[in-house]
Amino acid sequence: MVDIHALKSALTSHFTGGIMDEEKALRAAICLPLFKLENDWHLLFEVRAFHLKSQPGDICFPGGKIDPDDSTPLHTAVRETSEELGILKESIEIIGALDRYVPSSQFIIYPFVGLLKDLHFNINKEEVDHTFTIPLKWLLSHQPEKHRVNMDPKPGEDFPYERIAQGRDYKWRRRTMVELFYHYEDHSVWGMTAKILTHFLEVIKKEHIL
Repeated sequence: MVDIHALKSALTSHFTGGIMDEEKALRAAICLPLFKLENDWHLLFEVRAFHLKSQPGDICFPGGKIDPDDSTPLHTAVRETSEELGILKESIEIIGALDRYVPSSQFIIYPFVGLLKDLHFNINKEEVDHTFTIPLKWLLSHQPEKHRVNMDPKPGEDFPYERIAQGRDYKWRRRTMVELFYHYEDHSVWGMTAKILTHFLEVIKKEHIL
C-alpha cells in the first residue's frame, strides 16, 4: 500500500524545477556579449566558419557544448566566449542569466548576458569567420519578422500502428513553428539565436531598462 505522506515528502524533496531527462540532453551554454561603443550599447554576433560541418555560415552568439570538465553552464559560456573571441576570461563579466531554451527534448541551451571589457579580439578562425555588432537601440526599436514553418510528423516504417487508435488512419497533428528574423544591414539573425535575442529584448522592455 502506498504511504501518501511518504510520497508527498519524496515528491517535495525531489522537485527541483528542472527539466525531465535534462542530464541526457545535449547541453550548450552561450553568452550574449554587450559592450559600449561611442556611448551606445551593442550586441556582438558571430558568423560561424564556412568550413564547419554543422551550420556553416550561420549567425550565432559565442558558446558551445557543456563539457564534463565544466563546473557549471556559466563556466562553459565564459570558456567558449574566451576561446572563440580570443580574449581573457577575466575580460568577460557575466551580469545575469536568461531562461533556459529547450528547442527539443534532446537539446537545452543556457543563455547568459555578459559585458566585454576587452574589444581587441584574436578570433579563432577554426570556429568563427568574423564578428559584427548591432546597436541595442536598433534591436529594441525593430520587431522581428515572423515566418511559419509547418512540421509534418512522419513515423518510421516500424511504427506500431496496431497499438494505437485508428491505426494507420490516425490523424497526426501538424505542428507549426514560427521562425523570427532580424535583418540588419547585410545580416539576418534568425533561428535559435533570434529566439534567445527576442527573449533578452523582452526582458529589457518589460523592466523599462532603456
